[in-house]
Amino acid sequence: MKVVTPSHIEEIKSIVKAGKVLIDESDRFSYSFDGSFGTFLPDVVIQTKSVEELASLVKLANREKIPVYPRGQATSLSGGPLPVKGGMVLDLSVLDDVLEIHEEDLIAVVSPGVLTADIHKAAEKKGLMYPPDPSSSHVSTIGGNLAENSGGPRGLKYGVTKDYVIGLEVITPEGEIIHTGGRTVKNVTGYDLTKLIVGSEGTLGIITKAILRLLPKPPASETIMAVFDSLVDAGSAISKILSSGILPAKMELMDQASIVAVENYEPLGLPVDAEAIILIELDGHPLALKDEIKQAAELCYLVGARAVRIPKNEAEKAEIWKARKLVSPAIVRIKPTKISEDTTVPRSKIPQMCARLQEIRDKYNIHLVVFGHAGDGNLHPNIICDKNDKEEMRRVEQAVAEIFTAAVELGGTLSGEHGIGTMKAPFMEMELGPVGLDMMKRIKKVWDPNNIMNPGKIFPEKGQKLELS
Repeated sequence: MKVVTPSHIEEIKSIVKAGKVLIDESDRFSYSFDGSFGTFLPDVVIQTKSVEELASLVKLANREKIPVYPRGQATSLSGGPLPVKGGMVLDLSVLDDVLEIHEEDLIAVVSPGVLTADIHKAAEKKGLMYPPDPSSSHVSTIGGNLAENSGGPRGLKYGVTKDYVIGLEVITPEGEIIHTGGRTVKNVTGYDLTKLIVGSEGTLGIITKAILRLLPKPPASETIMAVFDSLVDAGSAISKILSSGILPAKMELMDQASIVAVENYEPLGLPVDAEAIILIELDGHPLALKDEIKQAAELCYLVGARAVRIPKNEAEKAEIWKARKLVSPAIVRIKPTKISEDTTVPRSKIPQMCARLQEIRDKYNIHLVVFGHAGDGNLHPNIICDKNDKEEMRRVEQAVAEIFTAAVELGGTLSGEHGIGTMKAPFMEMELGPVGLDMMKRIKKVWDPNNIMNPGKIFPEKGQKLELS
């Protein structure tokens, strides 16, 4: 890997006609971090709306073996856009000019810098929906969602980002512009390069346009809140409902620590003595929903719920979901550092994973808060700590490693929606095995022979360990 020299800067400036080339240290520092851990200073930051200029920059980088780091709004919780080897950061958040809804074809065509929430709003104006709904959608770009294969609460019923991408425009690591997929839902021409690129975390190319599949918006929705005195019972209720034939749009879990944190942050009348609550949203035809709501409530009671609340109007419904949205801001008031994980296990293993998390919490004496999209097994164990307390952070590192191990041992995965980045790279071989990991490395080598595209991500370097302190 090479650093960017003054002569490189001159060539970059000659390529970028109308954008910005940022070389002052104060500007570059603004691009040195994301929503995870670590600070890495890039050599130069480039903003341009021209796809052709971006392709020329990548050709320069490939020729000179300069690292290239595509970046959106940097809300990543796994270190996805961190410029760990210096080099060029390409700020794609400025590439936000295209947001087209083609209602007859049920597709949206978007630039990578468009905010995910703006796609939701544009689709809803036409009576449609773009299902993936990461909690950061009001600030995250669709390009970042595509790179990380983001999910969200609706993933239970509707799937994740990759399930809604049917075509891409991509700059390859050698600076060529290619198109994958297209505007049709059915497309089986050759290898599915679209699916390969989505979730590749910027290591195979730069997405400059995407064609997304849309769905008609369901006519109605209903909500339930079920209260449990046992976290394991709450996990059992989730499995029971899903195996009954009911498929909720959302199924969210909050443990006692997150309930207490939210109630201290903004009193909503939540049951702070409960060990867990489940929030369920069903959508579909109004008549079918009446029967499903009743059945779901009965199943919760059958497994041990002490109370089930069904809101009577939209205001009560909004208040229930507000509780879930407040978990993240509420828990950071306890201690300044929040480590957000998103291990996923098979639905049948949710009760066991809940039990393992409680054991890990007690073993390492950490402040562990469990919430997340429990209906699809995607739990978010969050550890609240203080990164200035070195002894505590050592315990936290051990706990995180054990959380990942527990998920894999239960037949699960390191990541449901946050990606691998730098944070989870040391654990990749544990899940994939040496041969599986080597196959991924070989794909990367073919696509990016000079290893310029987002190097230092996904694949662990020799001796690399999780370091949070």
